[in-house]
Amino acid sequence: MDVDGDGDAVDAEGAMVQEPDPASAVGAGEGASPAPREPGGPDGGGAAAVDGGGAGGLRRAPGKARRVSAEDGEAPADRHGRGRARGEGDDAGERAGGGSAGGPRIPGDPRDTGGETKEAAKAETGRLRRRLAVLQEKLYADGRYALLIVLQGMDASGKDGVVRHVFRGVNPQGVRVHSFKQPTPRESAQDFLWRVHQAVPPKGMIGIFNRSHYEDVLVVRVHGLVPEGVWRSRYARINDFEHLLAESGVRILKFCLHISKEEQRRRFDRRLLDARRHWKFSPDDLRERQHWAEYQRAYAEMLEACATPHAPWTIVPADHKWYRNLVVGRAVVAALEEMRLHYPQLRSGPGAAGEG
Repeated sequence: MDVDGDGDAVDAEGAMVQEPDPASAVGAGEGASPAPREPGGPDGGGAAAVDGGGAGGLRRAPGKARRVSAEDGEAPADRHGRGRARGEGDDAGERAGGGSAGGPRIPGDPRDTGGETKEAAKAETGRLRRRLAVLQEKLYADGRYALLIVLQGMDASGKDGVVRHVFRGVNPQGVRVHSFKQPTPRESAQDFLWRVHQAVPPKGMIGIFNRSHYEDVLVVRVHGLVPEGVWRSRYARINDFEHLLAESGVRILKFCLHISKEEQRRRFDRRLLDARRHWKFSPDDLRERQHWAEYQRAYAEMLEACATPHAPWTIVPADHKWYRNLVVGRAVVAALEEMRLHYPQLRSGPGAAGEG
């Protein structure tokens, strides 16, 4: 057994390699993921579905949020003199979940577990992984559709963890993970969606955006990298782009991994205390943390402006990693089941023989 970056024991079963994503110069608008309307099951599982159908474009899935304590507990103080990973503006108010009193913020309680237990959730996640492996093969063989998963969230919200835990065991030939980092000079010379379109999965494939095109309405807004008129006009362009993909056979699942400011601090602390996790930490993470309230406002507006029936957002409570994985796993499997995938019939005649 090995220990992964989330601190959970994992085996070598079907490990999938993705591009490494060292901390970039902007470092905060980390990726998120897609989901059907009610990924938490019949009772909504505590996740919020945002599809543009309700008042103001927001619709909460059924199910009442429940206050719970952090699963991993409080991280110890750093014994090596590095201090706790705290950014300017940390205070007791972060325990309320969003971390910023007043003003728009991501809806829902990031500590919610939808009434699930850790043991039952982990067992179900294992079953979902096995089903996902079967459905992924059928998606590839069927060849009519593609699945695009968008993972967006603050630093340490668990985007890498979702990729590791939910997609462990799938065939790497049928999945591609793309991390959108700071644009290269060539990418900056194009429209902001140019590099994104190139990473969209072809039919038969699953594509995962770990960070995504939504960086261009989050990070650029918070840091004032472009005028407001530029980033605000991108909402409509993103909606049109995603509508084009949906009409072309790409099912889009977008997940906002909702972490509390307090839990983010705990995870930063663990990265400082564990030498195996030092590579995941950057001083930029603390600088970005100082903009927590601004990011909350940017996320809240983005979720409402870019929630559409063909590309809904699912807000995933992410303080508990096991619940986060369960919600995303349910959503991905449900989306593939809805495609009614099937293996093609055996063809006869010249050129009928398949490869492999």
